[in-house]
Amino acid sequence: MDVFLLRHGVAENGRPGFADAVRELTSEGRKKGREVVKLARAAGLKPDYILTSPYTRAEQTAGIAAGELEYEGELVRTQALTPHSRPERVWDEVRTYRSSGQLLLVGHEPLFSHLSSYLLNAPSLIVNFSKGALMRIEIEPAGTAPRGVLRWFLPSRLAGAKSGQ
Repeated sequence: MDVFLLRHGVAENGRPGFADAVRELTSEGRKKGREVVKLARAAGLKPDYILTSPYTRAEQTAGIAAGELEYEGELVRTQALTPHSRPERVWDEVRTYRSSGQLLLVGHEPLFSHLSSYLLNAPSLIVNFSKGALMRIEIEPAGTAPRGVLRWFLPSRLAGAKSGQ
């Protein structure tokens, strides 16, 4: 199974009186999100399921991905992908989709830095999971503990770098 981790794009700053969960993507966040997903599609991303944090900026990122990937399923909202969730909780969620070929998970930091090292069974690995970045990990979901293989990592700043942009 391939598990893709997509961090939400650049979001608006927090505002007094508004919960962090309702922050929306900026126009830059939307644009870079589309660019990253287009490159990933060309590299073979075609998820069986898209799981997303219920936070607005993650749902918006998941929606952009769904549109660019011509995904026809429903977005699966899960608390397991909120910013301060635990990698083990995400692993339990991933394992419920073990018969899938590809899962796209859309979420946040600090979760994704911890989750990527957990899925790769590399506890001392430090990943700079920037906004809009996408990682592909190949993994066998049958075990109780993951042992993934990093296939590629795409920071959003590289997505717009083609042709000197």
